[in-house]
Amino acid sequence: MHIFAYILFYAGLLGLLCSTGFLVLTLYSVFRFLARAKQPLGFTPPVTLFKPVHGLEPQLERNLESFFTQDYPHFELIFGARHASDKALAIVAQLQKKYPNVAVKIALSGDPDRPNAKVCSLLRMVPLATTDHWIISDSDVEVTPSYIREVMAPFADPQVGMITCLYRGVPTGGLWSRLEALGMSVEMTAGVVCADTLEGMKFALGPTMAGRRDAIERTGGMAPLLDYCSDDYILGNEIAKLGYRVLLSDYIVNHIVLNRTFHDSVAHQTRWMKSTRFSRPKGHLGTVLTFAMPFGLLSLVGGLLMHNAAAGLAVFAAAYLNRVILSIATGWAVVRDRRSLTYCWLYPLRDLMGFFFWLASYSGTTVVWRGELYRLSYGGKMERVKPI
Repeated sequence: MHIFAYILFYAGLLGLLCSTGFLVLTLYSVFRFLARAKQPLGFTPPVTLFKPVHGLEPQLERNLESFFTQDYPHFELIFGARHASDKALAIVAQLQKKYPNVAVKIALSGDPDRPNAKVCSLLRMVPLATTDHWIISDSDVEVTPSYIREVMAPFADPQVGMITCLYRGVPTGGLWSRLEALGMSVEMTAGVVCADTLEGMKFALGPTMAGRRDAIERTGGMAPLLDYCSDDYILGNEIAKLGYRVLLSDYIVNHIVLNRTFHDSVAHQTRWMKSTRFSRPKGHLGTVLTFAMPFGLLSLVGGLLMHNAAAGLAVFAAAYLNRVILSIATGWAVVRDRRSLTYCWLYPLRDLMGFFFWLASYSGTTVVWRGELYRLSYGGKMERVKPI
């Protein structure tokens, strides 16, 4: 037992040292992101915004309306749904009446015949676009009137093929929604800014994928994405492979957390972790060393078993402080989420949960998405198994 206790304590200490190294890298990456020169906002080409929708979601009308009120000279909105009876389209119709000067088109895709329903919709939406710059944005996103202007600015450089945005999580009620939102604002932001520092952006993030039409078409367009869960990662990665620059915008979007219950939140985050595991297996494996609280807890248990509670508590406290600093540095300083400052004391719990989501990502090869069971394979592809 004595040797086992020492193993636990020092394994936790070693893990925390690795996590602290990640924190140092994150702090440098945060400084690098904040110190970048701001892009002049003079480039304003005509833009098509693609907005796939599916049913009613919390804050949907407010989210969609934020795209109708853009301060931008020329843009069109294309909404995609499976059927004309979709309740989200009723909200779109109301907004059309409220903002008659905004160009709006509707594309109906029918029931999806391939795993990625969003991409099935995009295939029907793309032919309706009349511009050479596109923005694909999820329905659970809210923006300010300067959104298009700020996102489009870097395209003044012809080498830029895609722009993507960081996002802050916005809870819609309850503890589990708040914890998931903290994960979006802190954990996701830390991972992205560190990836940008280490190798540059080689992927995109789903809440905003802005691209040149010719660059997207050179990848094969939407069709190659039909069988992938992480279509955002694949599209950004393929554009980067063509030699275009993929950039992280200064603009931060609001990402609305739709999951309010424990079950829904856990299912969503586990599915996301599994898709990451299959899309980026090596990087995902290394993610375990970015957590802090599991290692602090390990050392605490080891310290108690060694009858040296002070040493165990010291490592646990260091792990807790590590995560509080991470919450403030990324969630507040980068994506300007005040909740990441106000609830920085709660983020260590979310870090511990994130570790268990990581463990769960290795629990099997199947995920449930919109009521259907899919099997994942390496490379990120999905195969529909059966309805459940």
